[in-house]
Amino acid sequence: MKKIISVSALTVLLTACAADDPNKRMKTGAAVGAAAGAAAGYAVDRGTGGALVGAAVGALAGGAVGRYMDNQQREMEAILAEQETQHAIELQRMEDESLKINVSNEISFDFDSAALKPAFMPTLENVAGVLQRYPRTVIHVVGHTDSIGSDSYNMQLSQRRAQSVADYFSGQGVTQDRLVVTGRGKTEPRASNDTEAGRQLNRRVEIYVKPIIEGQESEAYQTPRSYQ
Repeated sequence: MKKIISVSALTVLLTACAADDPNKRMKTGAAVGAAAGAAAGYAVDRGTGGALVGAAVGALAGGAVGRYMDNQQREMEAILAEQETQHAIELQRMEDESLKINVSNEISFDFDSAALKPAFMPTLENVAGVLQRYPRTVIHVVGHTDSIGSDSYNMQLSQRRAQSVADYFSGQGVTQDRLVVTGRGKTEPRASNDTEAGRQLNRRVEIYVKPIIEGQESEAYQTPRSYQ
């Protein structure tokens, strides 16, 4: 059974990779390696797996990339309009044509919990529906926390929350080989952790939707840094 690609923070990856048996990796191993390699910085074959995935779904080329992501963005804007108005969700178009959905933990998780709030599930269901209609993308789910608590605890909590979102997408029919899960803990704050307002902004899950581009297939599996 295929597993969702899971990429934790740098220190966790370096430890895990030393003991990992490559035969246990999913069949799109090179694509997994590209995602993990982007986070951990070790040498991997960054071409083969991504190209195979791109060939399977049909990689995008030229002006088709922008049009494909334009259409997907319009659908996302329509289903997220209410949450954006309430500042619970932010939708951005990135320079590399990716879409970034920033989700506040206040609407998605209770304090110290990785269980999705039931009230948030219909929104995720709508997002999953759009993702299914646009299969030529890779979805990165990245968890973040504030600075309260230990480094290891925050790393694990951010990973579990990101995994919960990815698991929900998978349960709604998004294929698992398109999902990359990363926990970044408190390492990438978007605001100061000295105030409650800042800590609230830092507690979040980011969803990146990256197009699979012809000739650059493995790039779709590289998880962006926050505000990269």
